[in-house]
Amino acid sequence: MILYENVVVNSCKLESDEVMGVTIRDIADYLHLSVSSISKALNGYSDISKETREEVEKACKALGYFPNAHARALKSGKSYNLGVLFTDDLHSGLSHPFFSEVLESFKKEAENKGYDITFLSHRLGTRQMTYAEHCHYRQIDGICIAAVDFHDEMIVELINGELPLVTIDTPCSKWPCVESDNYGGMAELVSYVLGMGHRRIAYIHGRPSVSTDKRLLAYHELLGKAGVSVPEGYIRECDYANPDQLGNEFTSLLHMEPKPSCILCSDDYAAFGAYLAALREGLRIPEDISIAGFDGIQTMQLMHPRITTVRQDAKEIGRLAALSLIGMLENPVLQSSCSDHFTHVPCTLVKGETVFQLSR
Repeated sequence: MILYENVVVNSCKLESDEVMGVTIRDIADYLHLSVSSISKALNGYSDISKETREEVEKACKALGYFPNAHARALKSGKSYNLGVLFTDDLHSGLSHPFFSEVLESFKKEAENKGYDITFLSHRLGTRQMTYAEHCHYRQIDGICIAAVDFHDEMIVELINGELPLVTIDTPCSKWPCVESDNYGGMAELVSYVLGMGHRRIAYIHGRPSVSTDKRLLAYHELLGKAGVSVPEGYIRECDYANPDQLGNEFTSLLHMEPKPSCILCSDDYAAFGAYLAALREGLRIPEDISIAGFDGIQTMQLMHPRITTVRQDAKEIGRLAALSLIGMLENPVLQSSCSDHFTHVPCTLVKGETVFQLSR
């Protein structure tokens, strides 16, 4: 329980129009109540009436009162500061078309629960430090990890440490993971493409990862169940979110014999390279070549024709990751029960306009 005695707030405007720091005593004087009563009202004590608590809340809002984070941390033993560790091969940071939405949702949910966010780095100014050292320096309570190399020694140190953490899309043995149903999403997409009459279906997938492995497994299993073989060379690899690389692989597939009738792309953003490559080859999408993506990025739905894709629920992934991490922080008993816990977030097929119906 947090007490607010002697807590200083940011500058606010009092009746005298004098800008100054406001203490809990100022709130008490404003309402003609004791400091003890104000403290109890702010902390939800049962011997304070609902009406008094409401009056205190109104006064705090009117005077611009906020509890001092340092004092709050001293009293509770928590910093209310969550670390976010996000790195990808392209170093795209918050401009990443999928993870930016995930992390924004994580941030919003954390803020709703009274937590701040710090992005972790292994450098502070010119000084090198490990991620664990950065967590200690910033007094991090818990960590959210997304799109990192789990073989990195600094990541292994975090996973084996005592700070609670949650991972996104990549499970680890000790902590909970929130991930899209990558297998289910790809299975639904392949099933749809098969239902549109396609049998020559190529796949340009992303770099090796847990998500990639599950999508590849669904691709092979669904085609196998349909009795559809995959010619050598139909499966290619490129970086996620890299239109240039995907465009090159796409062009190469167009010159194969037999030529694929549909090419699945690693992600929507990379699929932009397929649009450009088809244009260079004088081909129409989907009449001459069908394509499909993955992620469900909103801006790509503005393209013409609208891309057929699998929408991942980025907002729900971020929200559930924040709730999972905060749940462990506020109820330490959950830490032991969360080991190997997976939360699978369903995907949604977006049929779009880039898969052509072939005659049977």
